[in-house]
Amino acid sequence: MFFSRRSLLLAAAAATVGFATAPYAAAQSSPKVPAPLMLAEVYRPGMSLDDYWVSEKYDGIRGYWDGKQLWTRSGERIAAPHWFTEALPAEPLDGELWAGRGHFSQIVSTVRTQPPSDTAWREIRFMVFDVPAQPGDFTTRLAYLRKLLPITSVPWVVAVPQQRATTAEDLDALLEKTVKMGGEGLMLHRGSSSYHAVRSNDLLKVKRDDDAEARVVGHVGGRGKHGSRMGALLVETPDGKRFKLGGGFTDAERENPPAIGTWVTYRFNGTTTSGLPRFARFLRVREDMDF
Repeated sequence: MFFSRRSLLLAAAAATVGFATAPYAAAQSSPKVPAPLMLAEVYRPGMSLDDYWVSEKYDGIRGYWDGKQLWTRSGERIAAPHWFTEALPAEPLDGELWAGRGHFSQIVSTVRTQPPSDTAWREIRFMVFDVPAQPGDFTTRLAYLRKLLPITSVPWVVAVPQQRATTAEDLDALLEKTVKMGGEGLMLHRGSSSYHAVRSNDLLKVKRDDDAEARVVGHVGGRGKHGSRMGALLVETPDGKRFKLGGGFTDAERENPPAIGTWVTYRFNGTTTSGLPRFARFLRVREDMDF
């Protein structure tokens, strides 16, 4: 059998609480984060770049500082060392906990490790891109952020560099440069936007490939050379659509597939007329989604 003992135990636990069959909304606990977060739509070629600021998209864990405590996007407290947060301002900061390009697994491990490891946290930076409680539009908030940071005593807290977006050609060239350096992509913030906790075009992510998250709701046995292990994951998107995710796995991942209830990130190339992803392939377990 391709199911590990851990996978089977977690699957049984998930089934007990209805993970395998319950709708997405019913499976979610009430938010514990002090304030909902602004979420991004996907940039599509041809969209107007008027009034946008552009910055690198950091592949880390979303971090929200409420003035006293760090939180994940899913509303769990982050137990950072005291020295990491003690000199932060007593006002909300929205950003990304980041360990450098290509080190997503490192930041996940660092944030999950309890008690927190001072050595590991020394490698982490808090890349701040917004100050949610400040009045005014994003351009006004950005000016405030640039005065607020850096703070001499906490050099690991950094204001994300922002520049004005110009043309589609310049955006594409910047994306190409960022990806070649190991970056994940770019972010676009509309200058005239207020901080509002919805998913909208006021915040856009720019990437070479589409990607999204889905929750594992089942395992499908393989055939042929994969006959003794997992052939595909049955996953569910946040809006309730289900599909089989069968590409992009290593043999080791097929032997010990992500447990039911786990969130995974997948890449795809557009969607079908029914809204399902085309050519979806597994990228990784998105461990910061289920703290």
